[in-house]
Amino acid sequence: MTSTISTSFTLIPNQKYRRSSRRSKPFCNTVDTDSESLSTLGNFKALPLEIFQMVLKYLSVKDISMLSMVSKAVSNRLINYISTSSGNRRLLLQDFHNLEISGKREGSCVLEHYRSLGLLLKRCTLLLPTKDRLKYIHKILSEVSCFKLSGCPSPLHCLGLQCYGVFLQTLTAGWDELECHRVFNFLCELSNLPRKVQTVVSSKPGSARKLELRIRLFCRSVLLNHWIHRSDSAFWLTRILKPWPMVNQARLLYIIFGPVSSLNGHVVWQKMIEGPTDETSLKGLADAIKLLYDTEAKEWTADDVISLVDELSVVPREWLMENNARLLILSGNNICFTFMASKAVNGRAVELARLVVFLALVCEKDLYCMDWAVKMMQKVCKVFSTPGERNNFLQSVENAFAHMIMDMLQSVMSGDHDEEDSSFLNLFHLVNAQANFHKEILYLTMRSTST
Repeated sequence: MTSTISTSFTLIPNQKYRRSSRRSKPFCNTVDTDSESLSTLGNFKALPLEIFQMVLKYLSVKDISMLSMVSKAVSNRLINYISTSSGNRRLLLQDFHNLEISGKREGSCVLEHYRSLGLLLKRCTLLLPTKDRLKYIHKILSEVSCFKLSGCPSPLHCLGLQCYGVFLQTLTAGWDELECHRVFNFLCELSNLPRKVQTVVSSKPGSARKLELRIRLFCRSVLLNHWIHRSDSAFWLTRILKPWPMVNQARLLYIIFGPVSSLNGHVVWQKMIEGPTDETSLKGLADAIKLLYDTEAKEWTADDVISLVDELSVVPREWLMENNARLLILSGNNICFTFMASKAVNGRAVELARLVVFLALVCEKDLYCMDWAVKMMQKVCKVFSTPGERNNFLQSVENAFAHMIMDMLQSVMSGDHDEEDSSFLNLFHLVNAQANFHKEILYLTMRSTST
């Protein structure tokens, strides 16, 4: 469905930023020569600029970042060094592609290098307003093509976006939300992310597979994967999703966290429609939903998240109910109950009853405790306002079990089996699920009567 893009991603709150009162000073390639500046260089003032820069070659990036905190004059000299061709070659490592040759250890070293570089530039630009910091840092990093959303010809085999994400996380750690809003808007402007997202959420799923892949990698590697605190992850995921209508949020969530092909990394749109899937294919989506439902995600209400789950279950078309049930289980008790309760209060008892059956089926298949499904149903029963509504719901659960078993039995008896004979296997799991489900109900009933 085509939708008009919201412009909320470009709006900065009309509040002064923490650094807005500072006076910015243009960066230049000459060192301050006034006496006050020279006096703060300490013993370094005896060294010519060329010798000072030669000394820097023997220091690690972490050591250089520590040196930048000595004084403003030293920091200015380091800024000049970073802007030189020799400083660029030293600091902007670009060996992002030799992963098979270099292995995990060297890959970790490159990531750690960019973590240290983020700290260096964070300290060197400490006295500048956020806008000027971002402009300067962009000027330094703009030549690295692998840091761009569509810059690398082989993004699946490149560490560039991960290095950029580690750098960004280190740079912005501790910044307040208003500054981070500005960072996100700045990144959107550089990468043209909103327009690219508009293309994929308004096109037929899979028609822009390469762009879907690049958006997924950019959002995950640059904006989402490197945060330690859940509140930070929730903030950046909210920035990505919130500018869009709910239906597009669901599409975008699937692009970023849905299942992908192990061969080419492209999003597998038919995975939830063609047959039952496994936990691995749903874990990313479930974790994202839990993140948004968390109290740290200030801009999301429970109704927002439940509506998002509802929209997600029809992306790109209606999912198999088993996959929907598996997603709810992986999303946790609170989300599962809230989702089911919303159906109960909206008079969708028959649909809710089928969901209960599939929750039991998933518990049977994936070896979860069946008493969890029974207790969840018991909890949902309390949502119904009258005994009559509750009894009708329970009758609908039994009818759903019966209808599903008859449908599967008819499929088995028709002789239309595939190579794995999945029809018989599904019938086997469903019969066992019904037996174990009712066994737990009997246990619960007997325990309550004995007390």
